[in-house]
Amino acid sequence: MFYKDDGEYIVLKIKAQPQASRSEFCGLYGEDAIKVRVAAPAVEGAANKELIKFLSKQFKVPKSSIEFASGQNSKVKLVKVPKSEKLDKFISSLK
Repeated sequence: MFYKDDGEYIVLKIKAQPQASRSEFCGLYGEDAIKVRVAAPAVEGAANKELIKFLSKQFKVPKSSIEFASGQNSKVKLVKVPKSEKLDKFISSLK
């Protein structure tokens, strides 16, 4: 499963692909992660910052409320995102 409901947060399992031409969702990666292309290199946390900015914009939540549960230095990350209507619609579209 690519997500876990954790009360007021949803924990997403994300496979990040840095240094893409633009940030975008690419669908499911296997059955247990979401593939996200990130328009920033994996240098000095730039890709992580871009990923948070992208998720914030897509799900209409503040950047400060998104946090990494694990995998900050890995391509596969667990990211805690507060529940929102946009996030619920996104998860439903991938099921």
